[in-house]
Amino acid sequence: MFEHYDIIVVGGGHAGSEAAAAGARMGSKVLLVTMNLAGIAQMSCNPAMGGIAKGQIVREIDALGGYSGIVTDHTMVQFRMLNRSKGPAMWSPRAQSDRILFSQKWREMLEKIPNVHFWQDTVTEIISEKGKAIGVRTGFGGELFAKTIIITSGTFLNGKIHIGQKNFSGGRLGDANATGLTENLLSFGIESERLKTGTPVRVDGRTIDFSKMIEQKGDDEPGRFSFLDTPKLERQLSCYLTYTSDEVHDILRTGFDFSPMFAGRIQGTGPRYCPSIEDKIDRFSEKDRHQLFIEPEGWTSNEYYVNGFSSSLPEEVQFKALRKIAGFEQARILKPGYAIEYDYFPPTQLQFSLESRKLENLFFAGQVNGTTGYEEAAGQGLMAGINAHLKIRGQEPFVLKRSEAYIGVLIDDLVTKGTNEPYRMFTSRAEFRILLRQDNADQRLTRKGVELGLAEPERLERLERKETIISDVVGFMAKENADPAMVNPYLDSVSSAPIKIKNRLANILLRPQVSLNGLMECDKNLQSFIHGFSGEPVFEEAIESAEIQVKYAGYLEKEKEVAEKISRLESIRLGENIHYMEFKALSMEAREKLQKVKPQNIGQASRISGITPSDISVLLVHLGR
Repeated sequence: MFEHYDIIVVGGGHAGSEAAAAGARMGSKVLLVTMNLAGIAQMSCNPAMGGIAKGQIVREIDALGGYSGIVTDHTMVQFRMLNRSKGPAMWSPRAQSDRILFSQKWREMLEKIPNVHFWQDTVTEIISEKGKAIGVRTGFGGELFAKTIIITSGTFLNGKIHIGQKNFSGGRLGDANATGLTENLLSFGIESERLKTGTPVRVDGRTIDFSKMIEQKGDDEPGRFSFLDTPKLERQLSCYLTYTSDEVHDILRTGFDFSPMFAGRIQGTGPRYCPSIEDKIDRFSEKDRHQLFIEPEGWTSNEYYVNGFSSSLPEEVQFKALRKIAGFEQARILKPGYAIEYDYFPPTQLQFSLESRKLENLFFAGQVNGTTGYEEAAGQGLMAGINAHLKIRGQEPFVLKRSEAYIGVLIDDLVTKGTNEPYRMFTSRAEFRILLRQDNADQRLTRKGVELGLAEPERLERLERKETIISDVVGFMAKENADPAMVNPYLDSVSSAPIKIKNRLANILLRPQVSLNGLMECDKNLQSFIHGFSGEPVFEEAIESAEIQVKYAGYLEKEKEVAEKISRLESIRLGENIHYMEFKALSMEAREKLQKVKPQNIGQASRISGITPSDISVLLVHLGR
C-alpha cells in the first residue's frame, strides 16, 4: 500500500518541520507523519520566535538553509532587537508572529518541496530488525518503512493536562495525546522520564483596557531573521506591559491547595526559567509584583497571550486573579491556563548526530530530548534531518562545535550533561558568545550549509559580498587618520577625551562611547567611503558587522585562541569500545559517568559533570598522550 521512504519524521511541530525540509531538500524521500495536518509547526505556546540566545539559534538555522527564519519574516507582526544597550554578543532578535499565518506558511513551504510527502496518523511503534529501526506502525494499523526514523513528538507522548484538580489526556488543549510509542521504545532499552510545562490564559483583546498598560512598540527600523531578501515589515502591532500585585497574589494563593503542582499530582519537573505564576509567587515571596507581557496573536485576531501568567490553578482562581490586574478588569478569557506533563527521553542516550545509541537509524529531536522552546526544537530538527540524510548515504555526521554555533552548544549540553528539567538556551551557556553573535551567523555557517547542499548558492554570493564590504571598511579605518579639528567636537559631545594629533579611525572607534555612525557624521572621507556601498543589498548588516569587528577585535582574537585550544581536545578521539569500569585509577563516579555517556573525545569527557582534570589525565595516559 505504501512506498518505502528514506526518512520518516514522526511529528509535525517545529522540530519535525525543519527535519522534513532539511532531509528532503538534501535529496532524501521524506514522509512526515503527524496527528493533524492542520497543525503543522503550530505555536502551541506564545506566538513569538527568537529572544535572548534563541534569536541567535533562528539566525543559525537560516544561515544553514533552514526555514524558521524565512517563515518568521513572512508572518511577523512586530520585530525588536533585544539588549541593544549591551554588547553585540547579547543582541538578540525577537519577533511576534501571526499564529495562524505562521503555521500556514510552514505548510506552504513544505508542500513546495517535491520530496516531502504527508500522512495524517499516530505512530504507535517502531519496527526494528537486527538492532536497526526500519519503519513504524500507526494507529490506523498500517506499516510504513524507511531507512531512518526521526521522532519529534513534542509534548504529545502520554501527555496529561492539569487544570486545578482536573486532569485529562491531551498533547495540548484541544488535541489528543499519543500513546504506545513510549512503551515500545522502552522495549529497546531506551529510558524515558517525565517533564512538565505550562501555558497561560488567552484573553479577548476587545475586553482589555490597554490605556492602563505600558505600550511596547517594535523597532523603528525593524530587522529580519533571514539573510535573504525576505519582506521588510512595514507596519507593526504593539505589545503591552502590566504587573501583578499583592492582591492578585493573595487571590492566587487561595487556589494553592488545589494546585496539581503543590499537591503532588504533577510528577514531572517544570521549566526553571519560565515558571508558572503560582511557582513565582511561592519561590519569590518577597516580590510584591511580577511583569506580564501582553502579546497579540495576529493581524486579524482579537486573541491576546498573557506572557508571565502561566498557571495550572483552577479556572475560577485564574479568572478572579486576572481581573484584578490593571487593564484586565473587564477581561473575557478565551482559554484557561494549564500545565501539561509528557514523556521525554534523556538525551545522554544520543550520539552528537542525535541518533540513538540504543537503536541504529533512530533519531530524536525537539522536546522529546528535554528542551523547551520552538527555537531549540527547530535547531535540533534541522540537525536530525541533515544527519539522517547523511546516515543513509554512509557519510560522516554533521556536528557543530561549541565554538561554531549556539546549536552546537545546545546539542553538546544535552548529549554530554543531559537535563532533568526543560532545557532553555541562554547566552550565558555559551563560553564563546562574542564569536557566536546573531550578525555573523552567516559567516560562521553558510559555507557549511552550501557544502551540505542545503543552503542556496545565492546565500554564498551574498555572504562573499558582505565579507568584502566588511574587509574594505575595516581596512579603510585601520589606515585612515581622523583630523582632530573634525572629530573633537563629536568626541566632546559623547564625553570622550579629545585627540591632540591625527589618530587612526579604528583606534578612535575602540572607545566605548564612540559609534561608527557618529564618526561618519564628523569625518566626511569615512562617510563618503562607506556610502559607496549603500546600494548593496547587504549594506546595513555588513556595516554593522564591520563596526563590531573593529570595536571588539581584541576580545574576538582572545576567544578564537581559547576556542582553538579547546578544539585540540575535541580532536583527541575516544573509542566507543573503551570499558571505563576497568580503569582503577578513576574514581567510581568518573567510571560510571564515562561508561554511561561514552564521550566521543577528550573535550566532551572534560565537560561531563563530576569529571575532574585528574580523570582527564588518566584518559590521556591511556591514549598514549
